[in-house]
Amino acid sequence: MKNDRARWRGYPLLEAVIFAILALASSSAHQQKAAPPTSVRLYVFDCGSLDIPDTSPYQLKKEELATNKMSVSCFLVAHPKGTLIWDVGAVPDSSFKPGGGVATLRYATSNKTLTAQLAEIGYSPADITYLSFSHFHWDHVGNANLFAPTATWLVRRLERDIMFADPPSPRTEPANYSALTNAKTVIVTKAEHDVFGDGTVVLKSTPGHSPDHQVLFVKLAKTGPVLLSGDLYHYPEERQLHRIPTTEFNAAQTAASRAAVDAFLRDTGAQLWIQHDFIANARLQKSPRFYE
Repeated sequence: MKNDRARWRGYPLLEAVIFAILALASSSAHQQKAAPPTSVRLYVFDCGSLDIPDTSPYQLKKEELATNKMSVSCFLVAHPKGTLIWDVGAVPDSSFKPGGGVATLRYATSNKTLTAQLAEIGYSPADITYLSFSHFHWDHVGNANLFAPTATWLVRRLERDIMFADPPSPRTEPANYSALTNAKTVIVTKAEHDVFGDGTVVLKSTPGHSPDHQVLFVKLAKTGPVLLSGDLYHYPEERQLHRIPTTEFNAAQTAASRAAVDAFLRDTGAQLWIQHDFIANARLQKSPRFYE
């Protein structure tokens, strides 16, 4: 290193740039990769928030709500046999300017990239085994392209079909998942898909909000079982007041899926985490902490 520095001593600006690059490369090379956990872990990432301009499509008045805002969360399940990233935010990492700051898309805002949050716990997008979404809407697929080159995409047929429909649905952003056309893909055909084969991480079919909407069941040794809602509900008041949004793909299916999930929660004792519940989400511990 001393000889290298002497070589560039006559060029102070070039010297600074070169050694900054070398330092960054050295730091990256020594970044510790996450080791497989001995039991299932669930990480919660802060992927921003939605400031809903009009709550009437949810059949809720603003005065019936604790807040009109919705959280946007991304989740990583770390299993001894691999990893699953579940829902990947609204604002793609590519929207952030160098140096960070706040990035926006439609009525979503975010101040943290998903890539940086993964790196903080020793993962890169290339390390992720499986990618899956609750559904195809724009606020759940923002960073899909990050994982397309290496992860296996777990998707239900009708959901994939609508994602690549022509013309595209106005409820999504096809550019943010365009790379999935060439991704390794598994079409999920069963109502319950056991991701790792041991019953701890299960995709459950809950159609209605979208053609092939699904929720994620995660069985944690200490926390207990958790069900991640996708958009089965958006606000907790929807559940309390029995409101079904007017914008559902199939309202009757939504009602049936909600009833089936209620029965599942009673049978298993699982907690329902409403992913867009702004207040409840604020209380969840965020990565690098985790649930196990």
